[in-house]
Amino acid sequence: MKNYFRITGYSPEHDFSFIIDSNGMFEKLWQFSSMLIQKGLKVIEVSTSEKFIDVNIEPIQEDPNHIILRATAEGKPEYVDHIINGVTYKAVKVGNKAYIFR
Repeated sequence: MKNYFRITGYSPEHDFSFIIDSNGMFEKLWQFSSMLIQKGLKVIEVSTSEKFIDVNIEPIQEDPNHIILRATAEGKPEYVDHIINGVTYKAVKVGNKAYIFR
C-alpha cells in the first residue's frame, strides 16, 4: 500500500472532526493534506499505512479516483491511550473509530 494515506482533521467552521483515507489518489502525503487545507479544513494528524495501526478501521482497497470518509463526530478529535501487548500507544479517536499513529 505504497500511497495509502490517512488524515485526521477538524472543521472549525462546522465543529466536526473526521478521519479520511486515500489509497492511490495522491502521489505524496503533502498533496492530500494540501487539498484538505485548501477546502478550509485543519489537518490534525497525518500518516502513511506504514506508520499507523488500525484499531477498528479496516483498510480500503486501492482507488485512484476517490478519498474515503472513515469517521465523523461533533467537536475536535480525542486522544486516548491504547494498550497493545503491554505497550501503551497514543491513539486518535473520532466518534467510535480510532487508530494509532507512530
